[in-house]
Amino acid sequence: MGGFVVVIVLALLVIIIVAKTAVVVPQQSAFVVERLGKYSGTLGAGFHILVPFLDVIRYKHSLKEQAIDIPPQVCITRDNVQVSVDGVLYQKVLNPERASYGIGDYIFGITQLAQTTLRSELGKIELDRTFEERTNINTQIVSELDKASEPWGIKVMRYELKNITPPQDILAAMEKQMRAEREKRALILTSEGQRDAAINNAEGEKQQAIKASEGKKQQQINEAEGQAAAILAIAEATASGIRKVAESIEQPGGFEAVQLRVADNYLAQFGKLAQAGNTMILPATMISLAMNVIKQQDRTTGGTAGT
Repeated sequence: MGGFVVVIVLALLVIIIVAKTAVVVPQQSAFVVERLGKYSGTLGAGFHILVPFLDVIRYKHSLKEQAIDIPPQVCITRDNVQVSVDGVLYQKVLNPERASYGIGDYIFGITQLAQTTLRSELGKIELDRTFEERTNINTQIVSELDKASEPWGIKVMRYELKNITPPQDILAAMEKQMRAEREKRALILTSEGQRDAAINNAEGEKQQAIKASEGKKQQQINEAEGQAAAILAIAEATASGIRKVAESIEQPGGFEAVQLRVADNYLAQFGKLAQAGNTMILPATMISLAMNVIKQQDRTTGGTAGT
């Protein structure tokens, strides 16, 4: 019976020793091992055997990227305005040994450092610029934290500001300012639209006047060309008639025919005058011309009769 108890005790002791010495490290994890209270090594992912009663796993670290919430804090901007700011920090353990022995609590240390750096960065700019300078603030905080956390074996990946909350009176003033700015932009856009419309109308009237003047000019040119063509046609017809008359005069008896024609016209016109009035005075030249016409008619008649 006593031997059985001893066997059970030895079995339990073996189980305890195996449990203490056989270690399985999960993926993306690192265990820091101490031997007799001194750093011995870092165990990566996989199965490991420790020296019984000598090796002890002192620290366990996750090698994954971790998000740390930065609590809200009151910061004072360059223009002495208090704002409540919070953020989120992303960091990763690169050296488990430094993270174990470089600082007591690296999460607490990185959080405090992020808060102090944020207060320092916000104190350099005015309130109006805090919203548009988010990217620059994040970059500066990451740069400062990365320098300070390097001895701790920590790598700060990025920092993001979540909320920037000014006091209520400042928010009301900013809202009024934004409303005034929007109204100003609306008035500017309206005036620019009216100006562009006036310019377009003036340009349209100018083009219309130019087109009208060009049309009137072309009309006058066409009318002038038509009148010139008509005058030229009349002149050519008159010249042709005169040319034919001259050619006829040069023919035998042409001159006498002209005299006869002229005399006939004179007689016809004076006949009209005689009908219009009771008294008429005939010039001597007219009488002589009439006698010549009568003689010409007599000659013509006699010549015809003899023939």
